[in-house]
Amino acid sequence: MAEFDIHRETVIKADLARLQALIDDFHEWPKWSPWEDIDPAMERTYSGADRGIGARYAWSGNRKAGRGDMEITAITDDAIGLELHFEKPFKARNQIRFEFAPQGDSTVVTWRMTGRQTGPMALFGKLVPMDRLVGPDFEKGLARLKAAAES
Repeated sequence: MAEFDIHRETVIKADLARLQALIDDFHEWPKWSPWEDIDPAMERTYSGADRGIGARYAWSGNRKAGRGDMEITAITDDAIGLELHFEKPFKARNQIRFEFAPQGDSTVVTWRMTGRQTGPMALFGKLVPMDRLVGPDFEKGLARLKAAAES
């Protein structure tokens, strides 16, 4: 089994409250998520709390978008934690953390995903590292988050 820790960070000229509002409410994700435009016909379902701990988001889309769900599981002054489940194109359970560090009138935002590759994905991961698969998406998402937060 191959454990991984993928992370990217950027500095956003916005306060913590603005950033948390864009992340802890799944209805805000279409403004910045790098995956929202993969499948224009993607089905989205929101359940649980409206925002914050217990908020859930599920999607089902084309081959590239796949199917899965996420739930916000923790919020502190310096982080938001999510549980991420993929059903398709492969099964996986990963942890997501958005970490926040004040820096003057800006905030350093780190987007982190940790997990373990098992079965066929562990073999595939030896050929194509998870960082290479997901890292560019995190960079795109952070750039979009920055644009949304700074507008």
